[in-house]
Amino acid sequence: MLNYLLVPLYTYQFSRPDDFGVITEFYAYIAFLNIVLIYGMETALFNFSVRRDDGRLVYSTALLSLWLTTALFLAISLWQSSALAELLGYRSNPQYVIWTAWILALDSIAALPFAALRQQQRAGRFALLKTINILVNVAANVFLIGICKWAYESGQQDGLLGWAATVYRPDIGIGYVFVANLIASALTLIMLLPDLWVRLRFDPALWHKMLAYALPLMLAGLAGMVNDMLGRILLKHLSPGENALEQLGVYGACYKMSVLMIIFIQAFRYAAEPFFFAYYKQQDSRILYAVVMNWFVIACSIILLAVMMNISWIQYFIGANYRSGIDVVPVLLLANLCLGVFFNFSIWYKLTQKTYFGAYLTFWGAGVTVLLNFLWVPWLGYMGSAWATLICYASMALLSALLGQHYYVIPYDYRRILGYPLLAVILILAVERISAYTQYTRLEDILIHNAVLLMFVFCIFIVEKFGAGRAFLRV
Repeated sequence: MLNYLLVPLYTYQFSRPDDFGVITEFYAYIAFLNIVLIYGMETALFNFSVRRDDGRLVYSTALLSLWLTTALFLAISLWQSSALAELLGYRSNPQYVIWTAWILALDSIAALPFAALRQQQRAGRFALLKTINILVNVAANVFLIGICKWAYESGQQDGLLGWAATVYRPDIGIGYVFVANLIASALTLIMLLPDLWVRLRFDPALWHKMLAYALPLMLAGLAGMVNDMLGRILLKHLSPGENALEQLGVYGACYKMSVLMIIFIQAFRYAAEPFFFAYYKQQDSRILYAVVMNWFVIACSIILLAVMMNISWIQYFIGANYRSGIDVVPVLLLANLCLGVFFNFSIWYKLTQKTYFGAYLTFWGAGVTVLLNFLWVPWLGYMGSAWATLICYASMALLSALLGQHYYVIPYDYRRILGYPLLAVILILAVERISAYTQYTRLEDILIHNAVLLMFVFCIFIVEKFGAGRAFLRV
């Protein structure tokens, strides 16, 4: 949440949406390259550590592999930074490429120690280091953009503010976002040094097995990132008119308004994958997976309704010049809900060692994303990209559910999985229709909308507490 609170800082300090468009574009590239540089080794660590007695050998082998590939990537990126900057359309800012390469390298080296903490269920240290990373990032952003930029633009000359004004360089501008991220990533890696201090051993046979398991997951993750991020990159090239980077900035800022759903799903994924692997040998594991899915959908449905019932004031999360894209928020909330459902459904191919199905499913999603973006973005702009994301994730979740019931049957309650989000959407549409024909004060509007939210939560309580779910969802 602290990290996402930087969005108001960016959108209010940099009022031109094309400035935020730069960040949106580069962080889309970062998301893609993170998948490539880690190439599924996190999940491979989880899988092979529970199947072999020598977990340290598994960790060391994966660690050495990542170090070598990361060093190669960093060397090439720094060598060709000017050419890459020109290719991306940032000929005058090659430092963006250099800073991005260093961020990627540091985060890739840190990825496996963080995965080991998850695998060892050391949640306290994991949370502490992640929180410090976020706090340092936030503090660096607030200092460089919030304080130094303000001091420079207001002409401060005396004391600490005068010194802060001398720190700020207007030619860097939005590039301070990269600088702050780089500072946080470097400090995090320093704090992870004890976890990197291991007896280094490399087992070629084990490494080949890990790659065979991990590479399909990398392809699946890469295709999955196409589903999530490609729309943002294509917006720059497919948007109608000459304000493509501005549209990208508006879309990127409004995407952040689905912050609660994104944070919940991210936190769930951190915990769920090692949890699923740890319990797969238990006799009642499949029932447990179904229960987890049920409560996951409940939580996501509540978040969906909570955000939309309070969108009248949540919109001030971003600057005024970015609010024209507010209509994408409910679509993107639903899309992320479907992504979380897909993640739950897809545990079957990881547990059964059929990880190639992950690649098939996400390549399907990537095809849907590319096709619909090319069809809809020139016509609908960023709304086309948002709808393409929703249809992509929904179709992937459906296909994974159908395949999973053939290869690894889990007794999911599909009435609840479909019923709760559907009820939330119906309530959103009903409230919007009623609001269009009535006039309330801002306070009355907020109170009525949140009363609807409380009714929804109470309905869930009744269904889950008294076991009336099946009869209710039939209605």
